[in-house]
Amino acid sequence: MGILAELTPWVLAIAFGVTLTAGFIKGAVGFAMPLVMISGLATVLPAETALAALILPTVLTNLQQALRQGPQAAWEAICKFRIFLTALTIFIALSAQLVRVLPQNMLFIAIGVPIVLFCLMQLRGWSPKLSPENRLRDEGITGAVAGFIGGLSGVWGPPTVAYLTAINTPKAEQMRVQGVIYGFGAMVLIVAHLKSGVFNTQTAPLSVAMLVPALLGMFIGGKFHDAMPQKTFKRATLVVLTVAGLNLIRKGMMG
Repeated sequence: MGILAELTPWVLAIAFGVTLTAGFIKGAVGFAMPLVMISGLATVLPAETALAALILPTVLTNLQQALRQGPQAAWEAICKFRIFLTALTIFIALSAQLVRVLPQNMLFIAIGVPIVLFCLMQLRGWSPKLSPENRLRDEGITGAVAGFIGGLSGVWGPPTVAYLTAINTPKAEQMRVQGVIYGFGAMVLIVAHLKSGVFNTQTAPLSVAMLVPALLGMFIGGKFHDAMPQKTFKRATLVVLTVAGLNLIRKGMMG
């Protein structure tokens, strides 16, 4: 059972509670599961173990989210955001190999500050204007940034959601696209961290155990999502994204 068998009931209860909360938030707004899990689990587990624990829940919940409107809708999302997915995949695979040698604190601060500023300006009524003719460039850059951060930390939601919000993606499509993007990234993350050694026979059982609270939380959160109108969904997304950005800054300053 590896590390799972070594955990005390108290630590395991905290891990389940953190993952249940992460699943609920993801079900409601479509993202933030890895961010909540890595932040919460790292308070009671080593950082590398926390990173390994979130991998399988991230893969399965994103697969469920991507396919909620059926395989055809998921395939259309893949085609529409293929540039983003390509850049994300490449940079996750590359940066995951740096997880044991590259200090992460400055990276967390560098991404957290602009995310928080972006969200606060959006909440005050400002809307960015992204030109359609620059879409390929914007997608490529955002995908690369998200992938680089994701490979190091298992978190690539904030840049992704900031981009989707900036281009005013409708609620149902945004949830589906997030599932596709995060699902792709999570599968790459498994392969990358099999190679890096973070995800192994000792840590995999813990990741399997976290599937139960993750899926339960996702189910409950999904009920809340279905009841939210588009305007409320966007505001809730920005609030969660602001908290996520502040947490990245906190992690960077504590590092």
